[in-house]
Amino acid sequence: METLLLSDEEVKDLISMRDIISVVEEAFREKGFGRVQMPPKIYLFFKKYNGDLRAMPSYLEGMNISAVKVVNVHPENRAKYGLPTVMATIVLVDPRNGFPIAVMSGKTITDMRTGAAGGIAAKYLARRNSKIVGFIGAGAQARTQLAALLEVFGSFDEVRVWSNDRTKREFKEEMDAKYGHLCRIIAVESAEKAVRGADIVVTVTPSRKPLVMKDWISPGTHFNCIGADAPGKEELDPAILKGAKIVVDDWEQAAHSGEINVPLSRGLISKNDVWAEIGEVVAGKKAGRTSDEEITIFVSTGLAIQDAVTANLAYERALEKGVGRKVKII
Repeated sequence: METLLLSDEEVKDLISMRDIISVVEEAFREKGFGRVQMPPKIYLFFKKYNGDLRAMPSYLEGMNISAVKVVNVHPENRAKYGLPTVMATIVLVDPRNGFPIAVMSGKTITDMRTGAAGGIAAKYLARRNSKIVGFIGAGAQARTQLAALLEVFGSFDEVRVWSNDRTKREFKEEMDAKYGHLCRIIAVESAEKAVRGADIVVTVTPSRKPLVMKDWISPGTHFNCIGADAPGKEELDPAILKGAKIVVDDWEQAAHSGEINVPLSRGLISKNDVWAEIGEVVAGKKAGRTSDEEITIFVSTGLAIQDAVTANLAYERALEKGVGRKVKII
């Protein structure tokens, strides 16, 4: 038996946001019905290098898909080494015998499956007539979040983005070229201008202090909180969470490292303030949005099952198209 090797460029050409949304939504549903094994992420902290490494195993029993991802987050990588902030490697495993059927780059998969999760969450939790989106942060994840939201909603009147001058300018130029026919991209001067009046707010920064304040938001706003993915990170004023409908991707991971981790540790909210996991909503076990006035929050930490189903999609497409190269590892 041989193992298929796939580079990031090869993976990128094999998968689309539409298809990833479909498989990730199915993965969430499987989790909602309790048909997955997925221990919480394991972290190693490289404090002197301002980075961390995470191991993420999973097994979707009904879909017969299993994988392990190893992923880093090093915010200083681009400036110091010319490397991406986030890099990842995924090993796709045959559950029947444990054989590594594929080893592939997980960078594009990580970016796109996280974007897909935001699109799925907005499908169930945002108002269907949402027209204005505000982005806090303008990096790689902002791009895939917008791609997924456009897959779900089709178009928007405005997409506002706030970040430092260089990144928001690059985001505007790139997204204008790609999606200018579907939405008007506006680079704004403050986080407040991005948020006020927005139907959907997407936070995609590594912040360790609140960037979005409660008095900026209107009834009916939906938040996709993506950036808080490690202990101590937060992007929202904790007062926003109190009284909102909070949906997490996974309780244990979210309590440890998602947007709710800091308010939980300070006793500002409790587990009782969390409405559901997104899998429960997708599976129909709990309701998503039930009124135009409620404030909804999706707390994304990134699930290993998202990586597994997306890697499996890339693997199947690679076999169909004869992409990649096979090596005898074992």
